[in-house]
Amino acid sequence: MKILIVSDTHRRNDNYLTIVEREKPIDLLIHCGDAEGSEYLIQEAAGCPVHIVLGNNDFFSELDREKEFTIGSYKTWLTHGHNYYVSMGNETIKEEARSRGVDLVIYGHTHRPVVDIEDDMIAINPGSLTYPRQDGKRPSYIVMEIKDNGKAEFQIKFL
Repeated sequence: MKILIVSDTHRRNDNYLTIVEREKPIDLLIHCGDAEGSEYLIQEAAGCPVHIVLGNNDFFSELDREKEFTIGSYKTWLTHGHNYYVSMGNETIKEEARSRGVDLVIYGHTHRPVVDIEDDMIAINPGSLTYPRQDGKRPSYIVMEIKDNGKAEFQIKFL
């Protein structure tokens, strides 16, 4: 199973459309928020099921603030992250994820990609396809693959 994870596209969708075509076929698309009204375009271009949540810039949107669902054997929590102080680090969001009993938390907001794997928790952030803030400032996303043995592998990719 191949999952494409993106965030913080901020209604500038050229890079999003480029990576969707590059990574197809995909089985699931996850958007961590700040689509700013591009939800329909994001869903249509994906050509697969989509999970998308509300970001701090998604004004007047009816998107869910957070979602919990399963990917393979991973109980997953999706949130933009701004309510969990992710700009200061990911300890608070991982603590909340543990209290919810999830295995995987996916969040955005920081515009910096992260794959943080611990024994009992995986925290990932795809960064931003539009306004990257990490060293080198290259637009980023994550491809998650569930292998035949049921284990997930994560790869940060750049444009």
